[in-house]
Amino acid sequence: MASTSALRDGAVRPSRERPNSRDGRSSRTSIARFLPVVPSILLLALFMAGPVIWSVTISFTNTALTGRNAKDPSWVGFENYTRLLQDPGFPVSVWLTVVFVVASAVIGQNVLGLVIALLLGRVGRATHAIVTTIVVGAWVLPEIVAAFAAYAYFADDGTLNQLLAGIGIDGANWLYEFPMLAVILANVWRGTAFSMMVYEAALNDVPPEITEAAVIDGAGGLKRLIWVTIPMIRGSIATNLMLITLQTLAVFTLIWVMTKGGPGISSTTLPILAYQEAFKFQEIGYGSAIAVVMILIGAVFSVLYLRTLRPGRDA
Repeated sequence: MASTSALRDGAVRPSRERPNSRDGRSSRTSIARFLPVVPSILLLALFMAGPVIWSVTISFTNTALTGRNAKDPSWVGFENYTRLLQDPGFPVSVWLTVVFVVASAVIGQNVLGLVIALLLGRVGRATHAIVTTIVVGAWVLPEIVAAFAAYAYFADDGTLNQLLAGIGIDGANWLYEFPMLAVILANVWRGTAFSMMVYEAALNDVPPEITEAAVIDGAGGLKRLIWVTIPMIRGSIATNLMLITLQTLAVFTLIWVMTKGGPGISSTTLPILAYQEAFKFQEIGYGSAIAVVMILIGAVFSVLYLRTLRPGRDA
């Protein structure tokens, strides 16, 4: 009986010790895998989280570029935000920002990028190379160069009106009469290449046997796109939408070079408004409050994308 209980004890003790040892090794492995990521986390905290925290803090002060408030700013609480809500130009800027983001990024770049990627899958190598070069060419240009090119195209005596005059049509003064349309089209032209490359890579990862099975079942091209292709690249759609939305939300140079937010405030998006208040009127605190609103708008878009388009979520 003693030997039996000893054997029983011996059989139990190792089973109690092994999970602990495995847990210890697992913890050490997790730590070892985490260590190479630490420098990246520190850099992100330094160059991203740091400026964001600084902007939020400054937005509660009356910090200025010059004068007494530049040397010795005071804490004013929510005064900048209260003033912002009372500014009649602020709701206009918010609306124009949403229109600019939705029209040029969510609809323009996203849809056009997907269409081009789908078409590139059906053309030969030569056509593929030509189209890719043309589309990516606008994307690789420095933003200031692309902005001047867009200005030259939409100016009153620019390329677009010269082309229209060649076929007997009098062009409009696009930058004065339709400033938002001009900057939206310019941003679509410049940014579509990113969406095209994201979707081309995603479409190449779609298993061909699934598409072939849909064809055998009699699904046409549109049905395959809606019920097969799009559900399988939902992760890429969410990632692309989030990235291009955040990029478009922060577009400044393109609009500033083309219209400077005018005429009046008819193309003054939030980045333009923040720049004008912070550097033209030298009110850094007030401009920072506008920047915080931009951050919140970007966060709302990101949450919506992650919740509605994440892979594995039922439609």
